[in-house]
Amino acid sequence: MVVVQINATCEAGSTGKICASVSDLLTKNNVENHILFNSGASAHKCGIRYGTDTQKKAAAFASRLFGNWGFEGAGATKQLIKYLEKLDPDVIHLHNLHSHACDLELLFDWIKKRKIKVFWTFHDCWAFTGYCMYYDASGCEKWKEGCGGCPQRKTFSWLFDKSEKLLKKKKALFDDLDLTIITPSDWLATQVRMSFLSAYPLKVIHNGIDLSVFSPFESDFRKKYDVGDRFLVLGVAMIWEKRKGIDTFIELARRLGDKYRIVLVGGKASEDDLPENIICIRRTKDQKELAGIYSAADVFVNPTREDNFPTTNLEALACGTPVLTFDTGGSPEALDDSCGKVVPKDDTDALEKEIIRICESKPYRGESCVERAKQFDQNIKFAEYIDLYREEKRI
Repeated sequence: MVVVQINATCEAGSTGKICASVSDLLTKNNVENHILFNSGASAHKCGIRYGTDTQKKAAAFASRLFGNWGFEGAGATKQLIKYLEKLDPDVIHLHNLHSHACDLELLFDWIKKRKIKVFWTFHDCWAFTGYCMYYDASGCEKWKEGCGGCPQRKTFSWLFDKSEKLLKKKKALFDDLDLTIITPSDWLATQVRMSFLSAYPLKVIHNGIDLSVFSPFESDFRKKYDVGDRFLVLGVAMIWEKRKGIDTFIELARRLGDKYRIVLVGGKASEDDLPENIICIRRTKDQKELAGIYSAADVFVNPTREDNFPTTNLEALACGTPVLTFDTGGSPEALDDSCGKVVPKDDTDALEKEIIRICESKPYRGESCVERAKQFDQNIKFAEYIDLYREEKRI
């Protein structure tokens, strides 16, 4: 049996790490498998990059010009299909496809002609909307009926709103597709069941993390950045933007004062735009270094406004650090009363109050956080993918 995963990245970002972890488990089970990806570089033994950066840039430009997000990138997709023909998979496991290197129509037509079983892990909502990956912040529910008049159109197209047309196109493409949907959160499963994909088989498999990497340990982070005995409030994101709560952290920095230090790990948070009591750390690929930062923190704060099931929450817990999050998407699903707190979305007053309570009263024990994280051991969670393949009699 041959399993091929398709994703934007391999080993990079949360979805790339998931692909690599699933691949490693498949290899341990003596299943031939490959990861086809289109962004960045990877030394993973099962990784195969397809497409070029030039092709992606051209497709991104065309998408924004003509509004056909997800249906450009024919050149890269043809190369992807060539690899698929060579690898001859029994199972295709899809992940993120909206990276301007996959023409959904070309790919699905090829899959259906060959009657290949498809598993698709939805890491966001894009598969069942016209354009958007998330719609919480805009409060839009047009995807339930047919899109059109997209409130986020300018994010996806400079000139045209084709959200209604693209949603109809997606609906047609799913016809005759042998598909099982996987969601990493109960929240997203609920969204799928309200969409045009409600009739398809659906399985919830929460994300997992590597507990051999993310675990509590003493680091020199506090000394290195002169945190001293101040309370350390941590935030981690791949890209800092309003959706991830950068404005909330700026407001918290103003309120909390010098008794606290806020540390933000991630990209595009310019030090020139941040208060003095925010320490900005550029995104690191060294996972053990990241674990050291988690371990040094008094509380991990995730003020995300739109999310599925963020692995950053799990990583923090595994390092013994309690988590405080907005009640957004699947973000609260990682927590219980032993390891953190959920507050209403955009309630900065409640967030500030809980940060002070957690830091000064220490209501959550590090051991309890670690115990909670054990439920999300990647060796357990991603083995559920293997079990799902077996249930379908595909391996």
